[in-house]
Amino acid sequence: MKNLNKYIDHTLLKANAIREDIKQLCYEAQKFEFASVCVNPYWVRTCHEILKDTDVMVCTVIGFPLGATSSKSKAEETRQAIEDGAKELDMVINIGLLKANEYKLVVDDIKAVVAAADGKLVKVIIETCLLSDQEIILACKAAMEAKANFVKTSTGFSTGGATIEAVKLMKETVGDQLQVKASGGIRTNDDMIAMIKAGATRIGTSSGIKLIQNEEVEGNY
Repeated sequence: MKNLNKYIDHTLLKANAIREDIKQLCYEAQKFEFASVCVNPYWVRTCHEILKDTDVMVCTVIGFPLGATSSKSKAEETRQAIEDGAKELDMVINIGLLKANEYKLVVDDIKAVVAAADGKLVKVIIETCLLSDQEIILACKAAMEAKANFVKTSTGFSTGGATIEAVKLMKETVGDQLQVKASGGIRTNDDMIAMIKAGATRIGTSSGIKLIQNEEVEGNY
């Protein structure tokens, strides 16, 4: 497959990342022309300053990694991230509400971020490893109802990452209304291609360089 680099959100979400690590991430993303860098909110302004004259988007995470902060907090975090230069927001749903079948509250939570995003791209992380197939379908429907842009498999910080089965189910559910991002546990070039063939249009990984150079990587994210 051609242009695999354009599928990649070059990711660094570790708590111990320092400024030089973030800068290196940006330089790598620029060199390899990845779709975006994905960083914790504190580092958005740094990435924006480095990448503002490039085609690489700055993506950040909202309500990360548990999704259990209030909708008001998620919305405010979103507004601050955009002010700092974020163009894409990867938000975590309230997983407990979904599993308790409090569907309207899940939709409202996503809507709060979509509204605060003010037209910026919103990817909804549903943490598939914690959900049944029926719950995955429900989460995707909530994201569609809330007018998000993507559904995303995983944070990379829970009990598992993306699977082909989950990506296929998500794509079958959202059809052409939303796109699908696969993240977590993608360790080879073949893994990445399989995710794309299953319906993913973005790949979240901290090992994008190795993946496009067909080198196997270790680790969860």
